[in-house]
Amino acid sequence: MKKTHIFLYILLIISINSCQKKQKFSETQVVLSWVDLTLHLLKNTPANTPTFASRTLGYIGLSMYESIVQGFESHQSMSGQLNGLTNLPQIEKDKKYAWLASLNAAQAEILRNIYIQTSDENKASIDSLEKLVYESLKDEKYSETDLERSVQFGKEISKRIFEWSKTDSGHRGYLRNFDKKLVFEQKKGGWQPPLYAQSFSHFPLHPHWGKNRTFLSKNSNMVAPDFIPYSEDTASAYYQQFWEVYQKRKTLTQEEKEIAIWWGDDPDETYTPPGHSYYLASLVVKAKKPSLIKSAETFARVGIAVADAFINCWKWKYQFFSERPNTYITKHIDSTWVSFWPDPPFPAFPSGHAIQAAATATVLIDLYGEKFSFTDSLHYGRRKDDLRNTEYKPRSFESFWAVAEEIADSRFYGGIHTPQDNQAGLEKGKEIGENINQLKWQQR
Repeated sequence: MKKTHIFLYILLIISINSCQKKQKFSETQVVLSWVDLTLHLLKNTPANTPTFASRTLGYIGLSMYESIVQGFESHQSMSGQLNGLTNLPQIEKDKKYAWLASLNAAQAEILRNIYIQTSDENKASIDSLEKLVYESLKDEKYSETDLERSVQFGKEISKRIFEWSKTDSGHRGYLRNFDKKLVFEQKKGGWQPPLYAQSFSHFPLHPHWGKNRTFLSKNSNMVAPDFIPYSEDTASAYYQQFWEVYQKRKTLTQEEKEIAIWWGDDPDETYTPPGHSYYLASLVVKAKKPSLIKSAETFARVGIAVADAFINCWKWKYQFFSERPNTYITKHIDSTWVSFWPDPPFPAFPSGHAIQAAATATVLIDLYGEKFSFTDSLHYGRRKDDLRNTEYKPRSFESFWAVAEEIADSRFYGGIHTPQDNQAGLEKGKEIGENINQLKWQQR
C-alpha cells in the first residue's frame, strides 16, 4: 500500500467519527503530522528546488524548536547563537503554556509564510491540521486562556523567525532559479550545459545561493575542500577520477542501479534530497519516541544541517565550476558514453547529495548514537523506472553513517559524480554537522 500522509489520515478519521469522542493525539503524532505535511508541501509546490527546500527546512525545524524550548529547563534557545537571530519573544514566567498548542500554531504559521506560493489546497491542509490539533488539546488541563496564550506565543516565534529569514538573500528564491544574465567563464574542465539532463536550462541553478547567510557563522568561514587540478593526461589523478566513473557504468549491478534511482530524489517527483533527509529523521523519531523537546531538537538540527550544507556546497560549486562526467568522458574517453542517471543543472564539485547526507548523519549520531537499524520505504510503491528497467526497492541500514555513504555512492553509480566530488562532500558535511552539534542545545 502506498504511503498515506498522516495529516490526511487524521482528516479521514475525524470526518468519519465526527459524532464520536474527540480524537486525542500523542506528542509524537503531532510532531510527525507537521513533518509529514511539510514534506507534502516540498513535493507538491511548484519550482521547489533542492536548494530552496533545504532553506525552508532550516526555518521550519528551528520554528518547531523555538516554539517550545522556553518550557524546558534542560534546553537552551538558539537566540544569540545563530547568525543574526536575536530578541525572540519571551514567555510570561508566571503563566501556564500548552506547549503542543504553541508548536502547532508555530508550524502552521511558518508554513503559511514560507510556502506562500503553494496551492490553495495545500494552504487548506495547513489550516485543517492546525484546527484538528488545537481542538484535540481542549480539555480540563488547559483553560481557553492558556491555550490562546500558547497559540499566540507560537505564532509570534514563527513570525520573528520568518522576518529573520527574509534577510538571508534566499527569500522567495524559487523566483530566481536560473540567472539568464549570468556569463560564466569558458575554461577547460568548466561546467557545460548537459545534453542528457534533468533540466533543459542552459543556465546553472541558483548561481548566487552560496552567498546566502548560513545559520551558523562558523559554517560561513569553512575552508574550501581540495580539488584535483584539471588534466587530460591519462596518467593524471584528474583523468583517473573520470576513468573510474566510466568503468563503473560498465559493471553496474542491479542493486547499484536500485541505489542510484532510490536516491535520485528528482524535485519534480519527490521530497528532494534534503526533504529525504528530513523524512529519515522522522523515521528515527517515530521509532525512538523521544521527548517533545528532543523531537523538536532533532528536526531543528537536521533542518539547519541541510540548509547550511547546501549554502556551502553551492558556494564551492561556483568557486570551482567543475564539469560533470558526461562532459569529460565524451571528450576524452568515449564519445558515445552516457551516464546511468541524467545530469542535474549545476556544477559538480562537491556533491550536494553527499554533503547534506553527511551533515544529517552527523547530527543524528550525536543525538541518538551511531547504530540505528531501520528501513527507508519513502519510494515504496512508486512506479518502476522503465527507462532504466529498475524497481524502487526499500533500503535497510544499521547505522546513520552507512546512509550517508550510500547516498554519496549513489551519485557515483549514477555516473554524475566522481569519487572526489563525493569524498569532499562527506568530509565537509561532517564538519558542518559537528559545528551544529557544538551549539549549546542543552543546559550543561
